Amino acid sequence: RANGSGNNIEVNTDGSVTMPLQPAFCANPSTTQSNISNNVTLVFGTERFDQNGDFASNTFTAPVTGRYQLQYSLRFEGVDTNADFFRVNMVTSNNTYELLLDPGAYGTTPNYQDFAMGVLADMDANDTAFLRFDYGGISDPSSFDLRVASFFSGYLVC
Repeated sequence: RANGSGNNIEVNTDGSVTMPLQPAFCANPSTTQSNISNNVTLVFGTERFDQNGDFASNTFTAPVTGRYQLQYSLRFEGVDTNADFFRVNMVTSNNTYELLLDPGAYGTTPNYQDFAMGVLADMDANDTAFLRFDYGGISDPSSFDLRVASFFSGYLVC
């Protein structure tokens, strides 16, 4: 207990330790995000959990300074092999982490493409993290869709 505010750390009789106030979140798209435009924030409308209430409007806000494990797995459909690139950026206040795909390397158009990344990010209190998508070499990836099987999650490590 800290400052009489409740159980911040719990130890059960088996010795398992839980921290019910530890920041942790996992969010999914609530529906398919279709016809994704260029340089757009990806939408995560369903919170599977948000243990400390720090995820809102597709953005995680660090409640305290620390190291945060952030990760995503994204399932896209309708990949246009004529594009020069597709990119997902995990944008934090201190850094941008990039995952880049060259779809022109495929011999045929794939039915789907998964992007996944994990990073241990240095974040100060009130820093934010969100996912941004962009592409190059085509004017409109009108068939490019983010599926509900995707997720964005994170938690405070130390």
